[in-house]
Amino acid sequence: MILETQALTRRFGSLTAVDAVTLSVTPGEVFGLLGPNGAGKTTTIKMLITLLPPTSGAAKVAGFDIVHDADNVRRAIGYVSQMISVDASLTGFENLLIFAKLYDIPRKERETRVSEALSFFGLSEVAGKLVREFSGGMIRRLEVAQSTLHRPRLLFLDEPTGGLDPIARKAVWEHIEHLRSDFGTTIFLTTHYMEEADTLCNRVAIMHRGKIVIEDSPRRLKESIGRREATLGDVFVYYAGDTLDSGGSYIETSRGRRASRRLA
Repeated sequence: MILETQALTRRFGSLTAVDAVTLSVTPGEVFGLLGPNGAGKTTTIKMLITLLPPTSGAAKVAGFDIVHDADNVRRAIGYVSQMISVDASLTGFENLLIFAKLYDIPRKERETRVSEALSFFGLSEVAGKLVREFSGGMIRRLEVAQSTLHRPRLLFLDEPTGGLDPIARKAVWEHIEHLRSDFGTTIFLTTHYMEEADTLCNRVAIMHRGKIVIEDSPRRLKESIGRREATLGDVFVYYAGDTLDSGGSYIETSRGRRASRRLA
């Protein structure tokens, strides 16, 4: 397995944000973690990418322990957060070049690697433009490009298409699928778009109040609720739609809306 967790738990005082989560991801698959805002998805990702230490439990990413081998975990992964992670005052090429340096890509390979990434994500023609002139879809593709410059084995995408219109969203989907099919990159993503999860994911886990309540392929999840022609949205509501207080905190909501406005 390229990712394994055992009873992974994170508490903030008396609040258990992630409650004994056990899951595994196989190399080359697209794995989706779904759930309402505040369910613990982002906290789970932050532990897996070593930004947040677990309270208890364990996890390995690419064979490395997230606590004891954090540096090796970081070398093996890429990460695209919900928030904007590119510099609007720089060009697309300059943004990628900075990340190539941060990833310690050898000097003689940097410009070639950057040019290849721009081409792969359909950004070659706008490489010399300031990012402040980019559309939301172009920004997100640039962020995915910079997170994959070092050719990570596992890419974490936290709501990669939030705030994008359907056309831009579809373009990002296509590039995510190309990463998996062309380079064998394993994808771990969170999303609130059920169509996105149904289209992209080989397997899906639904998280509710910090726990994984069910995990399977989208097809089997739809079959599990016993309704003909059920959608993944129906599955989501069935397993995680019974709370009136879902939606996350004020801070989480504010951050999400700011990110959506900037992408839009």
